[in-house]
Amino acid sequence: MTISETPSGSRRWCVVLLGAAGAVLIAPLTGGRALPFLLLIVIVAGSLAMIGYGMYRHRPAHRLPWYLLAASVPLFAAGTAIRALGLHQGWHPVDDLCTLAASLCLGFAAVGWLQPRTLRNARDLWLDSALIGLSTLLASWTFLISPILRHGTGLVDTALAASYPVIHALLATVLAHSLATVVRSETSLRLLQAALIAVLVGGVLESLTAAGTIAVDPEFALVPQQWAYLLAGLAAVQPTMGALRDTEDVHPHRSRQRAGMIAVALVAASLISVVGADLGVGDRVVICSLLTLLLVGVLVRSERAIGRSMRSERRAQYQADHDLLTGLFNRAALLRAPHRYRDQWAGKPLCLLFIDLDGFKMVNDSYGHAVGDELIANAASRIRRTTTAGDLTARYGGDEFVILSPRTRAEAAILAEHLLGAFIRPFELSCGEIPITASIGVACITTRPTEKTIYDLIRTADAAMYHAKEYRLGLTFHEEIRKSAPHRPHQLRAANPTTTAV
Repeated sequence: MTISETPSGSRRWCVVLLGAAGAVLIAPLTGGRALPFLLLIVIVAGSLAMIGYGMYRHRPAHRLPWYLLAASVPLFAAGTAIRALGLHQGWHPVDDLCTLAASLCLGFAAVGWLQPRTLRNARDLWLDSALIGLSTLLASWTFLISPILRHGTGLVDTALAASYPVIHALLATVLAHSLATVVRSETSLRLLQAALIAVLVGGVLESLTAAGTIAVDPEFALVPQQWAYLLAGLAAVQPTMGALRDTEDVHPHRSRQRAGMIAVALVAASLISVVGADLGVGDRVVICSLLTLLLVGVLVRSERAIGRSMRSERRAQYQADHDLLTGLFNRAALLRAPHRYRDQWAGKPLCLLFIDLDGFKMVNDSYGHAVGDELIANAASRIRRTTTAGDLTARYGGDEFVILSPRTRAEAAILAEHLLGAFIRPFELSCGEIPITASIGVACITTRPTEKTIYDLIRTADAAMYHAKEYRLGLTFHEEIRKSAPHRPHQLRAANPTTTAV
């Protein structure tokens, strides 16, 4: 167990972090450049040491993001040192190039930590992140980039100053994507997210200063950046730093959170026309283009959300109406059939065929429920192939099936004969060939069907099926029972759980 894994070790690191953060905040108040510069050297050395220690101790499987983070530290320090030591005139634009390179390394490192995550609906997630990035870029152009371009003194200086907000908008997109993908608590990644937030805060302060909106002393503008590298170094010594590339799923509530962020972005974008009333023609072209992309992206996101909702509703409806084992309609859908098909069945006779497999209980008891399920699924497949699209075929329960069809009595007899013929050939199951026959009872009506009518049809057809099974007739119509030998009274039987395969 490393020192960072123990409670005392965690407290020690917290004390070190708070002390360093306090020193970073107090140093600019001294009024000199020596202490902030010395503190910068300490932070750079400490961050590099913590990154090196974390990579050696925890040995992450993918080291490139950590190498990029380590490379950004001296680049950031070099750019800051040039400005802090007053070498800006002689070394310019090396200082800005070093700082830009540090930001790019940090951004690529963040992408490296996020990219390997295998997520459901990854396109929707990246679309949401892109919309957040567009809104950030829109705000950056209005409040940062456009003022910098208008008040710039030189082409190179203006281009370099304007590139910072663009990079920071990309970093904000990466941060939004990271916040949307992390579900479980990963201490190392949370610290890296906090570091990225500190980088963005420092970048905004510097860009506002370059735009002439506010005036911030360079020593104070440096504080968020120093905090960022302290947090990044602390993230490197956490044991969870080696698990940043693990895969995980994004839960639905995360989508709602991203939708809320996009709604805020749209509200902010609607205020641009008021806030930026003094913008020039070129600025308005850029803003209109970004707004168009943002609105098109929101429209695409809405269409995809509606499509997902419709597919979910269809899937839920299918599961509510169908038997999972056979894919046929279930008992609840059978009882709702008169209402669902009232227009198609209006004025037509209606026959109900009640089918029961002969000897299923023996197969189920002899070979087990798995073979019983296999037999039921194969029987359902043969029944489905025998019926037509106008017939409603349902699994009533266990080894019992029901066909509700707008047919005459003669047509129902033909269908029943075809069904009996479908069971002549033995079933080829995993345990071998199993010969199974079926018994069918038929009941017909000529009046308009209702739910009570369906109950009556099921009861009478079930009685006819029981008669056919008892006397090995194969097929019996309910009205024929009275003309045959006396039989025992019979009531509607529920599905027998002892004969139902699971």
